[in-house]
Amino acid sequence: MKKCSTFTKMTKIRYGMVGGGLDSFIGGVHRAALSLDVRTALTCGCFSRDEVKNNECGEALGISEDNLYSDWREMARAEGAKGVDGIDFVCICTPNHIHYDVCKEFLLNGINVVCEKPLCFEIEQAKELCAIAKEKNLLFGVTYTYSGYNMVKVMKQMIQRGDIGRIISVNVEYPQDWLINELQRDDTVNPSVWRTNPKYTGIGNAVGDIGTHIENLVHYVTGLEINRLCATVDRYGKQLDYNDNILVEYTNGVHGNYWCSQVAAGRMNGLKIRIYGENGSLEWEQHFPDYVKFTRRGEAPQTLSRGCAYLDVEAAGGSRIPAGHPEGFYCAFANIYRNVVNALVEKKETGKADFDKYDFPKAEDGLGGVRFVHAVIYSGDHDSCWVKMSDFE
Repeated sequence: MKKCSTFTKMTKIRYGMVGGGLDSFIGGVHRAALSLDVRTALTCGCFSRDEVKNNECGEALGISEDNLYSDWREMARAEGAKGVDGIDFVCICTPNHIHYDVCKEFLLNGINVVCEKPLCFEIEQAKELCAIAKEKNLLFGVTYTYSGYNMVKVMKQMIQRGDIGRIISVNVEYPQDWLINELQRDDTVNPSVWRTNPKYTGIGNAVGDIGTHIENLVHYVTGLEINRLCATVDRYGKQLDYNDNILVEYTNGVHGNYWCSQVAAGRMNGLKIRIYGENGSLEWEQHFPDYVKFTRRGEAPQTLSRGCAYLDVEAAGGSRIPAGHPEGFYCAFANIYRNVVNALVEKKETGKADFDKYDFPKAEDGLGGVRFVHAVIYSGDHDSCWVKMSDFE
């Protein structure tokens, strides 16, 4: 009988989760994405402030009583004290208002962090978190989902290669309609929808929730930096923004136009980016993530499909399944986490890692999102005046 092959022992990456209970959409997404990587294991968590819900989630996920925490501060200190026997990173899936406190506590206890966006409320808070992570040489990721899509990475490398030439214009929209019924309410805050409450969301609703995805996606794909912007902010009598239009000027003088809305009837998750260059254009839509529309100047448009051999950039090799089998939201998260895990494996095996060489959104990207939110809201509240991003450093 032929003997089985001998495999090198696999480095396992243990993670914990704060927030993300059984009734959490995003917590389930994080766990599903991480489950696609056999190197990861969820070993502890503090999933809810509600003791019953926390216990139910821990039991459902197979977390032992010793590793189920009722307080995230206790979790950070206990796991940090375990050293190499503790978790390798924590995944933070709480509402926005405690991102800063939870991130800081785990960083101070020497634990790598991956946090939902927006990173926090205040620019100084974001800068502080970046500084702590850098000082302690800790990985700090922020889950800007759309940078994880394979064809987004393909666009990025096509632009870097010069396939559309010098960029001359950018247009991005991200319309949803999930808050449209809030416009019919007389009160300004619906307690059942935490994103409508400044206490939990901060100064921006639509711009913080989905506008930051636009800002990050454009920067990731094109490398462009915003010099200044002007914005209209529509609150419709509520405390927070539900619809925003933003004109941006990049540091090279090129202009872009962003629209984000959570009250656009009939639109579910309609993120679409169009990038125009001197020699062509690229267009990608989140509803059809396996395809990019590529048009060379003077030629008929082409539809490029994920997983096909004619894609001749390195990013094309990142597909998880063959062409024609749709990838999507979970895979985008998983692609981000694959690079996070690769970085943590290197750190665990060698004692150090250059996190910058790994392709995942980092704390500095989170800081950029916080600055963007403040600039948009300030402009909208000051007669849509032009504001420089340098004023929000």
